Amino acid sequence: MAFDQFLQYLSNALSLGSLYALIAIGYTMVYGILRLINFAHGDIFMLGGYIAFYAVTLFFMPWWAGFIVALGLTGIFGVGLERAAYRPLRHSPRISIMISAIGASFLMQNLATVIFGGRPKGFPVPDIFNRVVKLGEGVSVVSVSLIIPILTGVLLTVLLLIIHKTKTGMAMRAVSTDLAAARLMAIDVNKIVSFTFGVGSVLAAIGGVMWSLKYPQLNPTMGVIPGLKCFIAAVIGGIGNIAGAVLGGLLLGFIEIMVIAALPTLTGYRDAFAFVLLIIVLLVKPSGLLGRNQIEKV
Repeated sequence: MAFDQFLQYLSNALSLGSLYALIAIGYTMVYGILRLINFAHGDIFMLGGYIAFYAVTLFFMPWWAGFIVALGLTGIFGVGLERAAYRPLRHSPRISIMISAIGASFLMQNLATVIFGGRPKGFPVPDIFNRVVKLGEGVSVVSVSLIIPILTGVLLTVLLLIIHKTKTGMAMRAVSTDLAAARLMAIDVNKIVSFTFGVGSVLAAIGGVMWSLKYPQLNPTMGVIPGLKCFIAAVIGGIGNIAGAVLGGLLLGFIEIMVIAALPTLTGYRDAFAFVLLIIVLLVKPSGLLGRNQIEKV
């Protein structure tokens, strides 16, 4: 493999890994607070892409305004989903809330099929995201592939500042450590949980919009495979750990692209790489690469 080819694959891997990391953060935030796997996260990702699509094509908004509307409405939807599907079951057995999450995922996919239609739709890509940038003699990258890692880095920095430097972040850490004790310390647990779901949903929406810009085709099940992969990325990095989610996403993206680059005949099996990597990591370190061993409370 020539050096220019390696750089080309490296840029693609960084872009895809950053996209996985962005979505995986939402998974790991919700788990860190409630010990809940939000299986509807991939469908919230899908919803963000569709709202941006209709805001631009149906309501003729400028692309930046349509994207902002998509983030806001998706965040509100995530908060509503938590109140309707998860909050009533918060003190029920874990299996009940997990079943509710799976049910919410299937409901969203089927509602999207009824409302948006099952036929794939082409996402309108603004010129600013579709420019070809030359990085040397033989390396060409579409501008959206450069924007995604930068955006992920900025959002990660902002999120870490919120968690470690604000009162809301302190409350989030307290709730993630011990929900009952946090309630005794006069922390509004419901407010913190809603905030976490809102932020996680906004991150999923950003991921959905960026994914639609990079792979400009929408369909009601578009969030299933990326959602599973990003859940795997969160587990690989150590679910509940934000830095671990980013590490897992980047690692997954790099392995997926580089294995295909080295062995093009395995292109049809690229989705299987995530599951193979998950099994290997869990066999070696069950808590994930940056996770800590914890005793499960029953």
